[in-house]
Amino acid sequence: MNAGDSAEGWAAGDVRFRMLSDTTLDPRTRLLAAVAFAIVVTALHDRAALAVALAMAAAAVLVAGVPARMLLRRVLALDGLMLVVLATLPFTVPGEPLASVAGLSASREGLGQAMAIAVKANAVLLMLLALLSRVLAPALGHALGRLGAPPALVHLLLFTVRYLDVLTAELARLRRAMTARGFRPRTDRHTWRSLGWLVGMLMVRSFERAERVLAAMKCRGFDGRFRSLDDDTRLAAADAVFGCGAIVLLTGLLWLEAGW
Repeated sequence: MNAGDSAEGWAAGDVRFRMLSDTTLDPRTRLLAAVAFAIVVTALHDRAALAVALAMAAAAVLVAGVPARMLLRRVLALDGLMLVVLATLPFTVPGEPLASVAGLSASREGLGQAMAIAVKANAVLLMLLALLSRVLAPALGHALGRLGAPPALVHLLLFTVRYLDVLTAELARLRRAMTARGFRPRTDRHTWRSLGWLVGMLMVRSFERAERVLAAMKCRGFDGRFRSLDDDTRLAAADAVFGCGAIVLLTGLLWLEAGW
């Protein structure tokens, strides 16, 4: 692994995760708040509590200043993935008949469950974007490590961020080489066999690169830990205020869920 490759990979990673790091709050505070919000929201069933949770997430997105284009792309990707599940749920959950389509009866309970799932998923996504979109992926990995996450998980995240664009570029080079040799994708056995060879070659090259990177890291004294230049484990007053506010809001959601 030469210096040029390292600089190119880090620059590509910075472009992929191009979001200004917000130093107002510690990444650990943001991560814990996001996880707590997701756990509380997934446990809600009351419609009023779900509506308040969605409104809270939308307000957090507005305050965080998440770009509208990125927000729309993420929301459409999530809702598109869940569309099939949400569309079939009213027809598979027994209950009071609400409508009939092609001889299949849609239940009111199934429709209610589908709407609840959609609200929960969108609320969690919006809050994750609001809290974590301005946290760089390396900072998030170090935050996980400081919170006691398994080192293997932290290393996997950091290496994935570092080399995802490198492997994407390698895949693009292999595809250009296939195109230069006259390969044209079709729905035949030759195409599937060629794509299989493409995936296999990408795995082989990824394995070889991983061995070279590991050898280079060991030569530089890597002892199994990634150290951060700003390794400050102290939390500021802003983190305490934000944490207390998050606890109050989440308690309010549980209070609404309990019907008080």
